[in-house]
Amino acid sequence: MANSANRPDTVVISNLSPLVEGGKFPAKRVVGESVTIGADIFKDGHDQVVATLGWRKEGTKDLEEVPLVAGHNDRWEATLSFPETGFYEIVISAWADDFLTWLHDFERRLTGDQDDFNTEIEEGRVILNSAAIRAAGGRAGADAQAIEDLTTILMKSDPKDVPALMYAPGILELLARWPDRRLETRSDEPIVINVETKLSAFSAWYEFFPRCATGDASKHSGFRDCLPRLDDAKEMGFNVVYFPPIHPIGEAHRKGKNNTVTALEGDVGSPWAIGNKNGGHRAIEPQLGTIKDFVWLLEEARSRGLEIAMDFAIQCSPDHPYVEEHPEWFYRRPDGSIKYAENPPKKYQDIYPLDFHCDEWELLWKELLSVVLYWVDKGVKIFRVDNPHTKPVSFWEWLIAEVHLVDPDIIFLAEAFTRPAMMQMLGKIGFTQSYTYFTWRETATELREYVTELTKGEMRDYFRGNFWPNTPDILPHHLQHATPSAFKIRAALAATLSSSWGMYSGYELCENHPLPGREEYLDSEKYQLYQRDWNKPGNIKPFIKRLNEARNQNPALAEYANIDFIHCDNDQLIAFHKWTDDGSNRIIVVVNLDPKTKQESNIHLPLEALGLSHGAAFEVEDLIYRETYTWRESTNFVSLDPRTKPVHILKVKTS
Repeated sequence: MANSANRPDTVVISNLSPLVEGGKFPAKRVVGESVTIGADIFKDGHDQVVATLGWRKEGTKDLEEVPLVAGHNDRWEATLSFPETGFYEIVISAWADDFLTWLHDFERRLTGDQDDFNTEIEEGRVILNSAAIRAAGGRAGADAQAIEDLTTILMKSDPKDVPALMYAPGILELLARWPDRRLETRSDEPIVINVETKLSAFSAWYEFFPRCATGDASKHSGFRDCLPRLDDAKEMGFNVVYFPPIHPIGEAHRKGKNNTVTALEGDVGSPWAIGNKNGGHRAIEPQLGTIKDFVWLLEEARSRGLEIAMDFAIQCSPDHPYVEEHPEWFYRRPDGSIKYAENPPKKYQDIYPLDFHCDEWELLWKELLSVVLYWVDKGVKIFRVDNPHTKPVSFWEWLIAEVHLVDPDIIFLAEAFTRPAMMQMLGKIGFTQSYTYFTWRETATELREYVTELTKGEMRDYFRGNFWPNTPDILPHHLQHATPSAFKIRAALAATLSSSWGMYSGYELCENHPLPGREEYLDSEKYQLYQRDWNKPGNIKPFIKRLNEARNQNPALAEYANIDFIHCDNDQLIAFHKWTDDGSNRIIVVVNLDPKTKQESNIHLPLEALGLSHGAAFEVEDLIYRETYTWRESTNFVSLDPRTKPVHILKVKTS
């Protein structure tokens, strides 16, 4: 803490929040999202303390101030939101207010047996006169005159009438505008809030392989074939379409179907084996089209209200131009050969990892930055980053900061299914969103504990979980050979427990055949063209559409951390509610976690938190099945049959 005159601090300001690692990293919010700033503020003695929160956008000079409000045990807080993206600095100031201290002391004296108040009245006159001088110096002539008039009345008043005089409408506000802040204390370092786009926290992702867009396994699709898939994604309510890598695919050690080590003639290989004679990370796989075709598709997507997310995978096939041009960028074995990627027992003979700490690391880092900026220049606004946890954290912190200097609205999603500390650090240093462990959280207890960890603890301020029930790499055991009910249940959980969720194409068709003994798809389109009927009978596209409609039409489902769980008597059900700050939109979600059996339970609603009164009937509207129920009091009965109705998404209807 410090003050402008270098005097000793007069007030203690401590335990500021939100601070990520003591302020080393900024806390995150999005445009219009509220953030509560708090601090413990107190001083010696019995002076009345006043505290304010001053904020400004980074790069601007003047602070805008709002008052902090004292709460329990000297904890002061203020809640605000910001109108546009950028970094915002927040400073807390506090001081002993001479006017409020005088008024408080005056009131206490009136309760005793004191008869003579001349000294106290004179003290008040001096304090008011100083305030009038400050108002005049601030060119607030009307305020200065009003304070002078108040002083005149004070001098003529009966002491017992002084409190009523000072608490008259507008008087406290008038004096609060002109305090004596000569002995104010300021917090040492500002709290920094990184305010990002709304899409940073509210997004619904749909992943498909553009080479399989037509669903015809006999023909490699291209960008010009993708419009029906974009339209389908739009119809289902998604706002982000994610493509796996679209670059030329290596020939050397190309993988065959089901990840076999030997490719047959016509095998298309893995898109993550990037680079061949046609180019590397700045090039397009010729069978997909050209740069011009890709830019055309970006524009077509944006005209539909969609963004296309690009995969940024920092790895090379043995045919990548980097291998010949910059062999020093790669790991070497003792015999001098380049080392391919391994994650024992998995081997990736078709992929060479890069050495981020090689002697020419600066040149390598700058090259990779230029790759990202190349695609930003083409119109890409979102990057899904492949395995960022296998590259240095310092590299990502630098690269993301450099990209944001060019365009602060670029979104980075971390595909980091790894140790918690690494996932958390990637969020702290700049990744906008991250994949999560949701895919493997199945029971009500597991889901409650995990979502609470993400949204109620320290992670809330820097980590945004994007919930995916499946990916091209992951067909979890609970979806293997599963019924459509299981797919609906997991989609509903992903779409409502978090404000961002995604699914890999085929999920809407309930594709459920695993590679034996693995959490992977059989005949994965990572390695082959895939035959599909995009309107296959039994698909759950209408259900997905209604899920996303509920999200898009209800602001409570668009927010990330506004979630509290509701007690269910039956642990095969999970229930929670979400709300907007102003209470205008309240949603109750109840999900049957058992995909095979009808489950029933009483649920116990927190009526006050839901803005409901005891004893009054209220209606809840099911946004998926278009039904309305009348409930009363906190305990209500629900019955969910996974074959017909596995989930309630209920909008609380208030008069």
